[in-house]
Amino acid sequence: MNTELLEALTILEQEKNISKETMMDAIENSLISACKNHFGTSDNIKVIMNRETCDYSVFAEKEVVEEVMDPALEISLEEAEQLDSSLQLGDIAQIRVESKSFGRIATQNAKNLILQKIREEERKVVFDQYFEKERDIVTGIVQRYVGKNISINLGRADAMLTENEQVKGEVFQPTERIKLYIVEVKNTPKGPKILVSRTHPELVKRLFEAEVTEVSDGTVEIKSIAREAGSRTKMAVWSNDDKVDPVGACVGLNGSRVNAVVSELRGEKIDIINWSDNPALLIENALSPAKVISVMADPDEKSASVIVPDYQLSLAIGKEGQNARLAARLTGYKIDIKSETQAIESGELPADYMDQMEMMDEDGYVGEYEQYEEYEDDGIGADYGEEPGYGYGEGDDAGYSDDYGYEGGYEEDASAGYENGEPAGMDIEETEREYEEEVPEIEFIETEQ
Repeated sequence: MNTELLEALTILEQEKNISKETMMDAIENSLISACKNHFGTSDNIKVIMNRETCDYSVFAEKEVVEEVMDPALEISLEEAEQLDSSLQLGDIAQIRVESKSFGRIATQNAKNLILQKIREEERKVVFDQYFEKERDIVTGIVQRYVGKNISINLGRADAMLTENEQVKGEVFQPTERIKLYIVEVKNTPKGPKILVSRTHPELVKRLFEAEVTEVSDGTVEIKSIAREAGSRTKMAVWSNDDKVDPVGACVGLNGSRVNAVVSELRGEKIDIINWSDNPALLIENALSPAKVISVMADPDEKSASVIVPDYQLSLAIGKEGQNARLAARLTGYKIDIKSETQAIESGELPADYMDQMEMMDEDGYVGEYEQYEEYEDDGIGADYGEEPGYGYGEGDDAGYSDDYGYEGGYEEDASAGYENGEPAGMDIEETEREYEEEVPEIEFIETEQ
């Protein structure tokens, strides 16, 4: 038993995950290569290796002839009889070749061949390991800045976080651990080239899969994601179980789950909304936290016309158009947003619409938009409808968004329950009449001094 060789192969298998079978094949090829360098040919060389004990033997097969023309391939009858007396002309004699007889150059070439095979197998193992993680997240350790790029250690391989895949404003320190999304793994002669990203929308999805059990087991699905890295992300979720609230599952108790994702993304705001198969309702939800009066969606043209209250127009569009832009990416629709005034001028709303709304306010519908007209477009249309899920969570009084994307409620107006500045349900004239009956009128009588 070749104990030393067996131990060496065992260590390679444990440390570098290179199988013994692969290394034994490499040793056989190196011996054949050494024989070729030593004898000038390897066509008649045969290597026999025991896979259990790692013992090996090298034989040169030569034909028995009367007159030797090529010593590498032929042997004389006299020499063959000395090896085996039963050999005759035309037979094939197997002559053992001792590796010790190889020259220095042949030995060095065999060694280099084995080392090259080890390096190739090591690169292949690393490539296979990270190729399985393609389109997934990994944890890397920041090593150093290389110009504007960042060198990241992923464990058994290094990756380069390029400037284009970095979030603007993020600064990392050496030895800092960060989450990365593996975009692609390429196999190159110098080893696997791993492309990673911090700006990819799928990074947010994978982070939620790691944090939210319902997402990882398929109960809650992330249907669509629109992201502007470093600023805001909108995410539409859907539940396959009626008993599970998809938005609440992603938010977690007191926002614990979503806060973990926000922390990893360095404070990036995340809006989570309910997905709907109805394009109009989906667009309405996507424009949160802005309130919507009506949505007219055209599935064929992939376009939608949205009307919002005048005071909600800037909120619907967002800073530098961000809210509308993310909503368009999330839904896949081209969205045209108009205010009430603009809609009246263009004829999309009736000319007396504002008067109708004032009449509704006088009837007690203060601050609420009731359905004023039924819009139909091949069965697709939404007029105010349900309250969309805003920001991190969906609340009964959802109406605003704070810096972290949480959507909360607003307090009822201090005059709630009052009509025209007076307590609701009280008649002013009747109250005055009762007061006059209780207090008699006082008469003034002139008297002489």
